[in-house]
Amino acid sequence: MEAMKMEHTIAAPADGTVEELLFQPGDQVTEGSALLRLAAAS
Repeated sequence: MEAMKMEHTIAAPADGTVEELLFQPGDQVTEGSALLRLAAAS
């Protein structure tokens, strides 16, 4: 994620594959919002 030319690492709570992105580039999100859905690793 980039904000004001800074990178922020986002750690997933578990291993998996990104199934769906819930926001588009340029969207504003509030703290605590889910950004994506993960499919569990098999």
